[in-house]
Amino acid sequence: MDAGNFLGLALPLGVGIAAAGSGMGIGQAVGNAVQAIARQPEAAGKIQVAMIIGCAMIEALTIYALLVVFLLMGKV
Repeated sequence: MDAGNFLGLALPLGVGIAAAGSGMGIGQAVGNAVQAIARQPEAAGKIQVAMIIGCAMIEALTIYALLVVFLLMGKV
């Protein structure tokens, strides 16, 4: 087996792991934000803004992983 075969197997697995990690991270962030809003409803605006910024950064990491996969697919 050459490196191309290993890349062909590793790239989709890597994106799957990145997507699963991103989903778990966003789920935890949203869950904690909902709990924080339930405790302090008057701070809902600030909590939502912080949550949205955090979720955007988590999603950016997954998009970067997908971009790397597309770049490396040319090597397969």
